Amino acid sequence: MRFVISILFLAAYLLPAQGQERSLFDSLSYRAELQATISGGDHNPLWLNANRYGLSSLENTNGYLRGAIERPLSLDDGRKWGIGYGVDVAVAKGFTSTLVVQQAYVEARWLKGLLTVGAKEQPMELKNQELSSGAQTFGINARPIPQVRLSLPDYWTIPYTKNWLSLKGHIAYGKTTDDRWQKDFTNQHHKYSEGALYHSKAGYLKIGNPEEVLFSVELGGELATQFGGTVYRFYSDGSPDDVVHQDGGLKGMLRALIPGGKDAVDDDYTGGAGNTLGSWLARFNFDCDEWGFSVYADHFFEDHSAMLFMDYDGYGQGSEWNVKKDRRYFLYALKDIQLGVEIRFVDAPWLDKIVLEYLYSKYQSGPIYHDHDEVLSDHLGGQDNFYNHSLYTGWQHWGQVMGNPLFLSPIYNNDQSIAVKNNRSKAFHLGFSGDPFPRFHYRFLGTYLKGYGTYDTPYPDPRQTVSMLAEATYSFANTSRLKGWSLRGALGIDIGELMGDNYGVQLTIAKNGILKKNKK
Repeated sequence: MRFVISILFLAAYLLPAQGQERSLFDSLSYRAELQATISGGDHNPLWLNANRYGLSSLENTNGYLRGAIERPLSLDDGRKWGIGYGVDVAVAKGFTSTLVVQQAYVEARWLKGLLTVGAKEQPMELKNQELSSGAQTFGINARPIPQVRLSLPDYWTIPYTKNWLSLKGHIAYGKTTDDRWQKDFTNQHHKYSEGALYHSKAGYLKIGNPEEVLFSVELGGELATQFGGTVYRFYSDGSPDDVVHQDGGLKGMLRALIPGGKDAVDDDYTGGAGNTLGSWLARFNFDCDEWGFSVYADHFFEDHSAMLFMDYDGYGQGSEWNVKKDRRYFLYALKDIQLGVEIRFVDAPWLDKIVLEYLYSKYQSGPIYHDHDEVLSDHLGGQDNFYNHSLYTGWQHWGQVMGNPLFLSPIYNNDQSIAVKNNRSKAFHLGFSGDPFPRFHYRFLGTYLKGYGTYDTPYPDPRQTVSMLAEATYSFANTSRLKGWSLRGALGIDIGELMGDNYGVQLTIAKNGILKKNKK
């Protein structure tokens, strides 16, 4: 049945339209890239490693040779159907693996709907891809997870709203690929997982008619779950504890889609099956002919206390300790948040974009966690422990957090544990970019981060760091012999106790082009 559907789909696509024959192999774009990084200090600086979709390393000397072939969906713009695919592979040195299949996917579009199968780099939503410190839930810091993803990638105008309301979003299921890395990194003496599954969903609503007003408001919700697979747990001395098998299959998928149930190790206290987390997003945009700006917010949550800002607290006492008796709720404050401002200049090549961000994650629903019991009926859901989980290895893939890299990724750990050891922080971030000369582009990132560790293991004294990146790219003219070539150089620096004193330089040489053009 699948084969028949595939043949029908492909045949429908290859039928001639408007006098032109469609081909899946015309106008293929390619990219070849060579990158080398040399650094000094404890490891590679933050911004030479972070927000690169996991194709990066902390090693002082690292590099890769990368090649990619792609048929972009944009080739079918203006048609009801669209087909795209891509393969992106790197041979690396100093990375978590030598051969990296960074992307391998096929996708099909019908009108606005898009089905993507495989691993593909997905951009952040409602944030600047180049200048932001990163998104808190669906970031660009870790390797893509192979998945089946159904989406509305671009805003679709809701009928009968006079172009004032539009929406986009996605739903996806996938499987992580870092099983062997987890076993090697932990040396099978710390918690690790095999065969963990992944589910994500998001929806975004845009309010504003671009034909009538200069502003718009975007509101969004993002939710993700790690579920299924097998988790291997160990005692503090490294000896084996137990092996936990989690529900996968249709049952696990349904529980990920509609959070509920419980983990295999849960007792009377259930918080829902798997590791569920997400964000509430909001963004206000204003654009005129000469300039524009946006103000945005990203509130991260790990459970109901931070998601709904309240939790049930009306249990009985004694023999009724686990019975809901009263209409009583405990309220939580809105403190943990990422706030940002983006300023855009239309005719200012020296400085065309500026991003300022503030990140606060110290609260985490408070320092006290207490499940109601026979003695004390109060239920307090604090110590959310961002990006960590009691069962799974947390919101990470191949050692890199899948959200904002200012939460210290497990790949930084020296004790072989896969955990985020600094998730209570305050940070200020600045990014700006420009194109002062033809074919010349630059960007600068500067971040001040003050880390407090975690509630379970706080730092005796807060650890501070300043991380900076200066990067410039020159693309050679299409009329020259070096058509399609580009050269990028970057300098990264860390100063402080949290990540150590590090400095490094990075050089990237790339070639872009078209393998085959359409015949007229």
